[in-house]
Amino acid sequence: MKCLLSVSLTAALAVVAELAMSNFLQSPPMQKGVSVQMAVTNHAAAMPEADNENAWIVAVVRDGSLFFGTEKLTADGLAEAMKSRPRNRDQKLYIKADARAPFASVEKVLEAAHTAFFDEPVLLTSQPGSNGAGNMVPAPGNIVPPKGLEVQVGATASAEAIVVQVSKSEQSSPRLTINGTEVSDDGFAGTLQQMLSSRSEKSVVLKADGRLAFAQVVRAIDACRSQGVKVVVDGPEI
Repeated sequence: MKCLLSVSLTAALAVVAELAMSNFLQSPPMQKGVSVQMAVTNHAAAMPEADNENAWIVAVVRDGSLFFGTEKLTADGLAEAMKSRPRNRDQKLYIKADARAPFASVEKVLEAAHTAFFDEPVLLTSQPGSNGAGNMVPAPGNIVPPKGLEVQVGATASAEAIVVQVSKSEQSSPRLTINGTEVSDDGFAGTLQQMLSSRSEKSVVLKADGRLAFAQVVRAIDACRSQGVKVVVDGPEI
């Protein structure tokens, strides 16, 4: 009986080890970097390449400090670092900003990205059901890639482009306007959809107060992306 139990236990441990190794081999390499509490969005797209070992990731921590990988840099230093580092032609830039960081600091990264010829950076975000670091809690054996919202910087908007402005207010939530008309949080997506229905150009120019928290601004970007439009970030309004 003892012999039988020993064999059974050995076999069970072998199966567990095999499953663990299988999951390890299937998992993408996780890049080391600065940890932040990412903003939650609902319409971000999967960005599996953000987990690659050679992915370019700029982190913006809560106090607005900037990190390229794990190296702390100024905005000017970030631009120079990105210009001087060799990269693939199709290299993407991923911005991992803390939900509480001032949007003005994120805007500095976007400006640096433009000078380094990254005109379509990706804002990495957390999703409902994820943990505090922005990672989904998947079912055993499943792999959930990072997600993000692609924006455009340095692009010239057409005369048809809709202007969305996110301004600081005395309320807990910011003031939202579409082409100068104030809208509520709940009515934002519907109003935007109605305005887009009569336009051939499906793009939005987003202007945001640099004093707002990143989470407040990216929420508006997420609502715009829910309508399938390109979002051109124009710059913070102070």
